[in-house]
Amino acid sequence: MPTRLDPFVDVMMRERADQLYLLPDEPVTLVKDGKPRKVSKQPLTDQHIYALMVEVAPPEAADKIDQRSETEFDYAAGNSLVRVRIVPEAGRLTAVISAIRPASQEQATPPVAQSSGSETTVTRPAAQPTPPVAKPAAPLKPPRASVIAAAPMVDSPLATPGELPGEFASSQYEGAEQKLGKLLRALVSSGSSDLHLRVGEPPLFRTHGEIKRQSGSALSVNDLELLVLSIMPERNRGEWKETGDTDFAYEISGVARYRVNAARDRKGPVAVFRVIPAKVVTVKDMGLSEEVQRLCYLTKGLVLVTGPTGSGKSTTLCALIDLVNSTRSDHIITIEDPIEFVHENKKCLITQRQVHVHTDSFKSALRAALREDPDIVLVGEMRDLETIAIAIETAETGHLVFGTLHTTTASSTVDRMIDQFPADRQAQIRVMLSESLKGVISQTLCKKIGGGRVAAREILLTTPAISNLIREAKTFQIPSIIQTSKKLGMLTLNDALLELVEKKVVEPDEAYMKSVEKSGLAASLKARGFKITLSAEG
Repeated sequence: MPTRLDPFVDVMMRERADQLYLLPDEPVTLVKDGKPRKVSKQPLTDQHIYALMVEVAPPEAADKIDQRSETEFDYAAGNSLVRVRIVPEAGRLTAVISAIRPASQEQATPPVAQSSGSETTVTRPAAQPTPPVAKPAAPLKPPRASVIAAAPMVDSPLATPGELPGEFASSQYEGAEQKLGKLLRALVSSGSSDLHLRVGEPPLFRTHGEIKRQSGSALSVNDLELLVLSIMPERNRGEWKETGDTDFAYEISGVARYRVNAARDRKGPVAVFRVIPAKVVTVKDMGLSEEVQRLCYLTKGLVLVTGPTGSGKSTTLCALIDLVNSTRSDHIITIEDPIEFVHENKKCLITQRQVHVHTDSFKSALRAALREDPDIVLVGEMRDLETIAIAIETAETGHLVFGTLHTTTASSTVDRMIDQFPADRQAQIRVMLSESLKGVISQTLCKKIGGGRVAAREILLTTPAISNLIREAKTFQIPSIIQTSKKLGMLTLNDALLELVEKKVVEPDEAYMKSVEKSGLAASLKARGFKITLSAEG
């Protein structure tokens, strides 16, 4: 399959030029008889050069490109064989392409070129000796802007919009958005949670926790770039170009909202779309216990929903906020990145703010929230010391704060928060947390028997005994308090998993894999007659 480098190689071979230069902030440049000439109108960015090179580089060379190391390799472009040399300058990629075999010779004994992803294999006829590698006509010193500017510009394969990443015609965007819309609708109708787009792969769905390839052709760098840019807000385009990562939300009315992450890897652009249901979920839908629901009626305090990425934290928080919205008459402020579930005002007034769009950061929005007359504040992610500190202070000063952390158990959540602070502040934070923390819901998603997924939740509800353990730095005793406080609505993760197995919702092996304290769960399952086929170390 032709690559985006091939048209330039064709021009070089047709004009019998010495070299082709790909330089940052310069157009593609042809050098013939020592004279440079531009062969594209647009200057190349670092991302353009990277994308052009990894598309044709074999794996070993691509690894060196990723490491910004010097490398070279042969590449067959149609009937022409060229030598590609990558020479990083001050951390930026430059590439020089030289002819190995002239096009006239190729007509007699053309090599067979086979491209697969980033790897190109060249098979030469057995009877022909390998021709000598042509030496560059001049030292490897890229021609600079002053020389290039004086050279006449010619038409080039990249002179029209659409040939380089980020430069497409509006008609192309419309077609790409329609194609992406079909994919995203199919994602929802299949009950899948995520769409993965990768160069060299067809679209992939995560369905009930498993990655499954869909029918369709493999995506090229251009295909993928166009699909993502067709829906990407202007602000995110600059961020993606500068940093290689960006997050935003996208909505198809009446279908769903999607949390989108666009990034880059060694093969080019990548994207992941997470489905956020258009319908706001309720506590009944989520199966949240009455004890957990009571946390929504508190007037102040800190309530945390924790778990690994993709464990449904946002969905559980959505259900809790919906309960508040339906039963209280208060002001709710949510601070998210990006906004996921959209809440309409019911009995409450809801203000939803997106980080980097409506506010600079979580901590600045949380600090500002105190001046915005809130009753309840939701912090989408408590990422750093300052955000955690302000959240605890907000909870102490008469507000109900909901937040998330990427921890797996209730006791590790308390430790993680305290460990964020320097040693000389930890005693003070322990006291503050012992008074402000009201509940922790730690959850993980398990595969259900027959398809779908279900959440197993560890529930910690703060009692005087729990507060004392936090204050006295004895968090290692928290699991035993949870174990003996089932009547108060507390539940260990192992008990939650055991309950799902007994109800025949999940398999014993699945519960065992999701358990943090595996030996205890294995003993409980065995005592109830359930067999685990996985090893005790698994």
